Amino acid sequence: MKPTLMLAGALSLIATMAAAQDKPVLTVYAPDYFTSEWGPGPAIEKGFEARCDCTLKFVAGDVLPRVMLEGDKTKADVVIGLNTDVTAKARATGLFAPHNEDTSDLTMPVKWTDPIFLPFDWSDLAFVYDKTKLKNPPHSFQELLDAPDDAYKIVIEDPRSSIAGLSLLLWVKDIYGDKAGEAWAKLAPKVLTVTPGWSEAYGMFTDGEADMVLSYVTSPAYHIMAEKDDSKVAAIFPEGHYLTPELAAQLKTSKHPKLAQAFMDYILSPEFQKMIVTANWSFPAKLPHDQLPEVFRDLPMPDKTLYLPEAEAEKLRGPALDEWQRAFAR
Repeated sequence: MKPTLMLAGALSLIATMAAAQDKPVLTVYAPDYFTSEWGPGPAIEKGFEARCDCTLKFVAGDVLPRVMLEGDKTKADVVIGLNTDVTAKARATGLFAPHNEDTSDLTMPVKWTDPIFLPFDWSDLAFVYDKTKLKNPPHSFQELLDAPDDAYKIVIEDPRSSIAGLSLLLWVKDIYGDKAGEAWAKLAPKVLTVTPGWSEAYGMFTDGEADMVLSYVTSPAYHIMAEKDDSKVAAIFPEGHYLTPELAAQLKTSKHPKLAQAFMDYILSPEFQKMIVTANWSFPAKLPHDQLPEVFRDLPMPDKTLYLPEAEAEKLRGPALDEWQRAFAR
């Protein structure tokens, strides 16, 4: 290569690097699953950077614990992947700013009015089974409880370490109230094992070690679309199913508040919402039903959605966990 061409190339590279350094960096804390190559993070990063003239930087890990440890010195501009089981704790920190979004037309089964935490997707909790192996699945929660102890081998998640596990506590509590302890006593003998998280539980199920697994009504969509396998089915119960939304919020301490707000706007955009369907295998929070993939439109869905407001869920969490622990200590 001629010296002049080498010099021109070097100058071009330096100019490109300088331009990249001049761009503001929006830092978003997100769970590991969100930022992984099979999660929605990479596509969201590309999509937002195309419109923001900025650099979007995801930082993966336990979102809320990190923010609480860093306090008002946190580097996060936005957090994504929170759940309703932590919103009371997150709100109490005083670190989060209003999302400033109109949530009146969200396509969720409940009305959303929280001014701080913005839902980007949702699903309902469900027990998933393989219809080719389990010929007589329960048709109601009560039927599941009343079945003989050896009727099913079920894998569930630990409510002390899993969002799904905690949601199951609230699901049982919402249906059975003061009788929740009795419900757990009936369910516990059918539980093959309790795993720390969803991935371990679902892996046991897909490996054939369990008849049913605590998961979501949208879980079969993955198998149908990605694997061309329609054998996985969510058992739909007339008592209703518990709603599990995922949330985002912006930080009061953001060094780029306009960019943070732009990202909150982007979350409810059609582009983002369409990405989330098959990247997170959940229903988007704001997308008309007729714009969903056909598989999602055809999923069996409960007629009744159960959801406890934050204050009530926080109040019931302790007693519900005690009931669960007593049932599994026997």
